[in-house]
Parts: sequence; structure tokens; C-alpha cells
Amino acid sequence: MSGIFRPVNPGVVRYAIALASFGLCLRAEPPAIRLWPGSAPGERGGLGEEKDTTKPSDNKIAGRPVIRIGNVSEPSITVYRPPADRNTGTAVVVCPGGGYYILALDLEGTEVCEWLNSIGVTGVLLKYRVPKREGQAPYAAALQDVQRAVGLVRSRAKEWAIDPQRIGTLGFSAGGHLCATLSAAAGGRTYPRVDDADDLSCYPDFQLLIYPGGLVKEGGGFGLAPEVAVAHDPPPTFLVMAQDDPVRVENVLSYALALQQIKVPMELHVYPTGGHGYGLRPARDYVTTWPQRAADWMRSRGLLGQK
Repeated sequence: MSGIFRPVNPGVVRYAIALASFGLCLRAEPPAIRLWPGSAPGERGGLGEEKDTTKPSDNKIAGRPVIRIGNVSEPSITVYRPPADRNTGTAVVVCPGGGYYILALDLEGTEVCEWLNSIGVTGVLLKYRVPKREGQAPYAAALQDVQRAVGLVRSRAKEWAIDPQRIGTLGFSAGGHLCATLSAAAGGRTYPRVDDADDLSCYPDFQLLIYPGGLVKEGGGFGLAPEVAVAHDPPPTFLVMAQDDPVRVENVLSYALALQQIKVPMELHVYPTGGHGYGLRPARDYVTTWPQRAADWMRSRGLLGQK
């Protein structure tokens, strides 16, 4: 964060008031839907109880604590639907971050779904498997979960009043890496077919990557990690990061350059300050106005027009 105090952006204040007012009208928490009819692929158990790992000493974001869920072995989706009269037919699968160790379930999950509802978008919160499984790439189990989630949402598009050709992904930090990995897989699943939902495409129609980590190779430089390499035709992409992010702003710069080289529509926002892990909680750094820019981008792509 910058050491120089600046007044809170009035636009941020208006956005916070609007979102808070909308939150007062939210219905009861929707039920979670298990992703897999049985155990998730390759699960052997032994992780221990799924729980919030947050400690009193953990950093607060915008003065509020964060729910950090660990030991997820039964992945699920929770569908947050906007009011019927505001539904645009667009849906977004939300992938919280947490370094593939935990999930920041409220900061980068439920709060994001509430914001999506406020602009007429169905938010689908993905609780994917963490921590990373021994002997596998950190993202391997999570990739299966997000592939299954997108296909499952498409399979129930009519039931949930969703346009099956307007299903995107939104990921934070490791969740951003997960979204980029999903796009790089170009629709090819990394698990055996389970049911009819797996016959539908798991390729997103658009993606939003918010302070993604792991897109560039370790050790510095600008080369993309092989699992996110832009070898196919990625979907239209919106990217946000702060220049002082300790995870390295090169993640979005390199990915944006790769998209530019193959002429994939994209929008990139780099802010001078803001650090990492702010979610969409309004703060003094202008990076936290990114939801307004994201809504503008979605509107420009015809994703916020009424169904």
C-alpha cells in the first residue's frame, strides 16, 4: 500500500453503498451442489476436516477478517441468482484464490457473487479442492473441478435461466491462474467422463483475471508458464493488477502481450499501488475500483444486456 494518504475515491464510496444496499435484499444462502456424484477423481481421503483456518493474527482486508477454508475434498458449486427482472442471462464461475492451499471464500467468493448479482449476472461460486495433492501439479485437482463446474453450469443453463454461450470465469490470484489454465486446456477434460454434463463444452466464453499469480515462469522474466501458454485461441479477457503487487505485475503484462500477439480481445488495467489480495472491498487505492471497469467491459461485450 502507498504510504501517502489519499481520500477515498467518491466512486468507490457510491459503489460500496450500492453494494451494501443490495446485500440487504439478498435471499438466504443458496445450497451448495456437489460437483461429483461420488468421490472426486483420484481422491483418497485423509486430509482432515474442512474448516476455516483463519487465525486472530491474520491480516484483515479493509478492516474485516477473511474466511480461509482449508482441506477441501468435496468440491461444490453454489449458485447465486440475480432477481428475475434483472437477469441478463450471463453467468460467471468464480474461483477464489489462496495459493492452492486455502480458499478466500468470502473476500474472493461470496462477496464477488453478490456484486455479480447486482449487475444482473448469475454468480457460481466454485469451492475447488485444496490444498494441492501430493505428487500432482498444484493446480491438477482444481483444474478437474473447474472443468466439471463449467460443464455442469452449461448442462443446467435452462433451469437457471442462463445463456449457455455466455458463461465466463473470474479468478483471483491462484484462482486467476486456474482460469488461465482452464482456457489453455482448450476444452479438453483431464478426467474420465462422468455423465451427460461432461459431453458439453467446459471452455469459458470470457474470463476475468484479477491479480493472477503463476502465469509467468518462476525465476523472473516474462515467459509464460507452460500450463497457461497461449497456444490455442483463449476467450476475451479482462485483467487487473497493481504495479506494486509482490506476486509481480509481469503476470498480467506477459499474458496480455501473448493475447495481443494472436489478436484476442482483451482489456488490461495496471494501477500503481494496491498490493495483492484486496478482492473487491473498497479501499483508498484506486485498484479497488476494478469492479466498475469490469462491468463496463462486460457491458461493451454485450454481456449485460437483458436476456
